[in-house]
Amino acid sequence: MTRKAAGSFMPSAMPPSIRRNYSRELTGTALFSIGRSAFDGAVLGIIVKIAFDGVVSDTMLNTCVAVLSSAPALANIINFIWTRASHGKNKVRFIAGIQSALLLLVLAIAAVPRSPAGLVLLCFLILGVWMCWSGFIAIRSTIWRNNYPRHLRARVAGKFSTMQTLVLASLGLVLGALMGDKLALIDPGLSLESLGIDPIGVFRVYIVVCVLVGAVGVAVLSTIRVRQHKKMLRDERESISDRAGPTINPLGVIRLLFEDRRYGAYQVNQFLMGMGNLMVMPLVPIIFRDRFKIDYFEGILLASVIPMAVVPMMIPVWARLLDRVHVVRFRTHHCWAFMIIIILLLLASVFGIKWLLYITVVLKGVAMAGGMLAWQLGHHDFAPKERAGEYMGVHVTLTGVRGLIGPILSVLLYNTLAAQNPEYGPWVLVLCLSLVVAGAFGFNAMARKMDLTPANEDGPATSKTKGPASMSKGEM
Repeated sequence: MTRKAAGSFMPSAMPPSIRRNYSRELTGTALFSIGRSAFDGAVLGIIVKIAFDGVVSDTMLNTCVAVLSSAPALANIINFIWTRASHGKNKVRFIAGIQSALLLLVLAIAAVPRSPAGLVLLCFLILGVWMCWSGFIAIRSTIWRNNYPRHLRARVAGKFSTMQTLVLASLGLVLGALMGDKLALIDPGLSLESLGIDPIGVFRVYIVVCVLVGAVGVAVLSTIRVRQHKKMLRDERESISDRAGPTINPLGVIRLLFEDRRYGAYQVNQFLMGMGNLMVMPLVPIIFRDRFKIDYFEGILLASVIPMAVVPMMIPVWARLLDRVHVVRFRTHHCWAFMIIIILLLLASVFGIKWLLYITVVLKGVAMAGGMLAWQLGHHDFAPKERAGEYMGVHVTLTGVRGLIGPILSVLLYNTLAAQNPEYGPWVLVLCLSLVVAGAFGFNAMARKMDLTPANEDGPATSKTKGPASMSKGEM
């Protein structure tokens, strides 16, 4: 990355003391994002739905698509283990180890055969990849808490997310064009048939190249420094001795939610909204293929490239809002995007309106931009500084719980309805919409009952600091 390009991603108000660290993390993120593009869930869902069609039964194929779509969320169910394992340990070195293991698992995907056993193996590999990713995300959020001040944190996270989505959109377009044999339009000699390679062969080569570049990104990211790292590790170790740190006992999740009732109420509503959204994810590639017979190129374009291209344009808008308001207030605005997406997808599916899919995926990019920021940073408006990792661990673990339930449930209902009549399948989206609406009502109720002052750098509001008022069990 050139100095000029890096400068365009530099928040104008960033203090000089942290600019060097930020530049390194930005460069490393760009390179590691290339490795990340090799397991983009939206792309994989399309590829698997098309490539394994006829190799396994429709029921098994749709179920595996559900597993692949749910893997990013499902893997988070073990996040409390990552949080406990990294507590009191060097964060940068720990993340580098996780990233290295992740890339090795991604590399193994290139060798998966196109067979029923290969499809099952692919599901296990992807689940392992996302388990590593969940640990990386949780620990990275703790590093951001130390390295970037509250009033800049959303914009900084936005810059990193923008870089990642630009990479994913660009490489997704390239992959879609190659697998869709679009080079043959330029020169027949460049067609897949002339080159003696099939679309899956293209994907295998793509994975290897992405992993190699991603490894360079890991090397760069391992050079960043964490501000007040020693003090942070000391505070974490003391929290363990005080029995206030994260635990490998899943009951610790429940304990924290009842201990901090504001955070518990937030997570209930987040669970409802997130469940609805996760139920939609596996239905997208299934509906695209079953209802519209979409091929590799258009499938990747709709599922990944267009949404990812929209994300960088919308991240600054959402980031400015999140930097100014509490995450609960943010969610009262953000949830509308998800509701409109589901409504449009249902209309497109029921009435067979293909062009409506393009509007839907543009709005998906709008929603993703806000979701990336709120998902990574929202817990900081509740968590004491030394317990940020624990709060993030609870948040991510609950994401895993709904990932365990939501996608499989929606595909099971879709298969059941479609078996009676293919026209009935898309109506599962009504249930998804109902859950998102329930979460939206909950966030609005919280916004009316809470003082939504964002947490300061010393931690969130408590009984001794300004911030959200305590909530009774009835209000929860």
